Amino acid sequence: MPTPPPLPAAGSDLHLPGFRLGHGTDLAAATGVTVILCPEGAVAAADLRGTATGTRQFDSLLSPLHLGTRAHALVFAGGSGFGLAAADPVVAALARDGVGFDTGAAVVPLVPTAILFDLGVGGRSEPPGPELVEAALAAASQGPVATGNVGAGTGATVGKALGPAQAMKGGFGFASLTAASGLTVAAAVAVNAFGDVRDPATGRLVAGCRVAPDRLELAHAERVIAAMPAGGDHPWERNTTLVAVLTDAALTKNDCLKISQMTFGALHRTLVPALSLYDGDLVATLARGERQAHLHQVAVLAQAAAEAAILRAVLDAEGFAGFPAARDLPP
Repeated sequence: MPTPPPLPAAGSDLHLPGFRLGHGTDLAAATGVTVILCPEGAVAAADLRGTATGTRQFDSLLSPLHLGTRAHALVFAGGSGFGLAAADPVVAALARDGVGFDTGAAVVPLVPTAILFDLGVGGRSEPPGPELVEAALAAASQGPVATGNVGAGTGATVGKALGPAQAMKGGFGFASLTAASGLTVAAAVAVNAFGDVRDPATGRLVAGCRVAPDRLELAHAERVIAAMPAGGDHPWERNTTLVAVLTDAALTKNDCLKISQMTFGALHRTLVPALSLYDGDLVATLARGERQAHLHQVAVLAQAAAEAAILRAVLDAEGFAGFPAARDLPP
């Protein structure tokens, strides 16, 4: 058997027919929203493994038996439970354009929405309001995708094993891979993890829990947690990593579910630890159906895209609201 080619390099542009992505960013309130539009509809499913999740209309993605098989948009927002209202302007805008599931009585857009906790970052607790969602809708496009302190990643932080005071800046990340066949798989992520962030290629931690609020030395969350005493109150709020896999592959809803499940491998390789008690992690997969592809091919590319996107989220972030960024760490 000839030696297979290496995985394709990760790009930073969204070039998938039928998908558009836009951010609404409020640096003053340290929050934001990211909207992924697929108005022609995309086959969609999700795997939700977090134990601190906040979602809206994800019931249509989680059950293979649910009547809803397609989504017309996906929303990731800050603001904790208040951020779920970010779906409303998206639903209204799509409905005005006649986009949605035709019920006979009205066209109803299906807009699954997931939130992360960024309240209190920068001293304010304002969720993204309708004007921020409208900004995301107006900005939704193909082409280069902004990463770092933008959209749903604006107030995101990572490395909270010793509490928020010793955490670092998380962010929004994006990566896209195109195979020799032309198949494209992209991942959009909002990284607000309890754990540290690790480069799986080198094993090196790139951001995470620090030994003290005034120091830039990493404490290694795994070691901190392995030595933690029983009982006591935890200081570990503000966690969740949200992942959207976007592809032009022709997939069924069950295929999308399996790809979402397999993409969690990326979280286990990049987040240390992944899936803590205080994380609300989920992966949603949306497929437009233009290209034939093997499910495993899509899943492997999805894992690689999600890993690259998680790294981009923290490497492109800037120090903000008292949280240093990966770029602030000494070599």
